[in-house]
Amino acid sequence: MTPEEIGARLIELVAGEASVSGGNAHARATVDVPPAGWAEAVRVARDDTALACDFFDWLSAVDELDDGFAVVAHLWSTGHHHGLLLRTRVPRAEPVVDTVVPIFPGAAWHERETHEMFGIDFAGHPDLKPLLLPPEFEGHPLRKEFVLAARVAKSWPGAKEPGESEAGTAKRAPMRPPGVPAPGEWGPA
Repeated sequence: MTPEEIGARLIELVAGEASVSGGNAHARATVDVPPAGWAEAVRVARDDTALACDFFDWLSAVDELDDGFAVVAHLWSTGHHHGLLLRTRVPRAEPVVDTVVPIFPGAAWHERETHEMFGIDFAGHPDLKPLLLPPEFEGHPLRKEFVLAARVAKSWPGAKEPGESEAGTAKRAPMRPPGVPAPGEWGPA
């Protein structure tokens, strides 16, 4: 099946919108489904004989700022040798989507990591305990608003500030790295 046919087949079976990502031999059907249909879309992709996506590859998220978070899973058919990217978007204010662990038990680790790094809850997950960060850690480090404390506490180690050219001889005021607030807005006074 071509990526277009894979996307069209899944759209026949569940509500959503299909597109193709990548190109040539690496092209994948990409299907966007509403959050309420997330787990069902994963189940259909696995159980439909034409799709037969029986291998769960990975799951993660993308912080889309005001648009919320895109939760993305990559599924693979070992019999038909095709892949499928399945996406849903959850709102930033209440980032919750159903777990897919009952469908693919291997998703447990991926959902725990995504929960810890982005703060997305997976309703029905058997154990969303911390996976990578120490217990005293506060925040979700892969969210775009997360402040990179190391960039605030430690000065730039290079001879030039980022963006300075070789020709520039005058020292300019230090530049704040992206995502780092101005002095006095964060940290100890």
